[in-house]
Amino acid sequence: MSLTADIIVIGGGVIGSSVTYYLSKRGKRVIQLERGYFNSGASGACDTMIAPNTKEPNEHLQLALYSAELFKTLSAELGRDIEYEQKGSLLLIENQRELQIMEEIVRKQNALGLHSRLIDADETMHLQQGLNRDAIVGASHSEIDADVNPFCLNLAFADKAAEMGAQTFTHEAVQELLMCGGSVSGVKTNRNTYYAPVVVNAAGAWAPVIGKMAGLNIPIKPRRGQTVITEPAPPFVSRLVNNVRYIVGKHHPELLENDHSLKAQMGIAISLVQSRKGNVEFGNSREYVGYDTANTYVCLRELLKNATRIIPGLKGLNIIRTMGGVRPHSPDSKPLIGFVAGVPGLFLTAGHEGDGICLAPATGKLAADLIVDGKTNVPAAAAFDPNRFDLF
Repeated sequence: MSLTADIIVIGGGVIGSSVTYYLSKRGKRVIQLERGYFNSGASGACDTMIAPNTKEPNEHLQLALYSAELFKTLSAELGRDIEYEQKGSLLLIENQRELQIMEEIVRKQNALGLHSRLIDADETMHLQQGLNRDAIVGASHSEIDADVNPFCLNLAFADKAAEMGAQTFTHEAVQELLMCGGSVSGVKTNRNTYYAPVVVNAAGAWAPVIGKMAGLNIPIKPRRGQTVITEPAPPFVSRLVNNVRYIVGKHHPELLENDHSLKAQMGIAISLVQSRKGNVEFGNSREYVGYDTANTYVCLRELLKNATRIIPGLKGLNIIRTMGGVRPHSPDSKPLIGFVAGVPGLFLTAGHEGDGICLAPATGKLAADLIVDGKTNVPAAAAFDPNRFDLF
């Protein structure tokens, strides 16, 4: 069987589904391909955070703020409850060195439009009860941050796109990018052949695998995160809770070079949310282990030690499951969104690492704008051009 469309989107994660939705909204005929099923990659092994407060104060934050605004009306737009709730966030500060780092970051965040502020330990304890007073010196607080159910979000994008005519085929792994005269003309999967003049590589951590089919060397590496989920509990996580170590481990790993602990080696920091049903999810780690998504005893032990040190009340909860996934990490921690120079028709949207949920609406709109119009009003779009790297 062979089918034709205006655009083929490779990937059934939240980025691929968002791109499919926004392209369908623009009236394009879209085929979306997923080698497994929806949420079978990072979008099904992640937290729920829409957290501009954790973004480095540059173009990344600008895109996150734009996306956060889109989220406010997204449930109504998609006709589905995506469990969006604006809770605000706390970025916990554990020592004076981190406080110095955050003073500069908060200043830059405010200059870019995020109204975060530094608060002392007493106000932090008031906003989020149950913290270990001896483990913190304060926090960075932002009211704009929110959370969402990533499974509901992804399926809402995909289902709304289907209503507008998009065709989705799951359990179809792309095996070959078809070329004609040096331009992309379609893809061949393990089952079928599909033709389109534009192909979007939204394969997340596997984007480099797809890229190699066109002779590209996409500088994205898989970085594993491990997470713990507890039984339902009465509400007690009132904010999205991260700590400054999250930012340091993600954006400034050089600051941990002299820390030889297991926690530093595995990039462990606190990331805490509670679902509507009461389940508490906390992690997280940052490990370069290829495409291995398995949970490990050593990492989970360090996660638990770190989390219960900061929130002692977690000790009373039963763990019902753990999960692991790989995030697509780019060298400058910013996603790659745009047409690939030298391969006409090939569009790349990957490298979001742990920000796929937060950036999904903005990424989908940005991709659709660039593909359909060749321009966009999404802020700082030029900073995500994939051709900032040598892809050949």
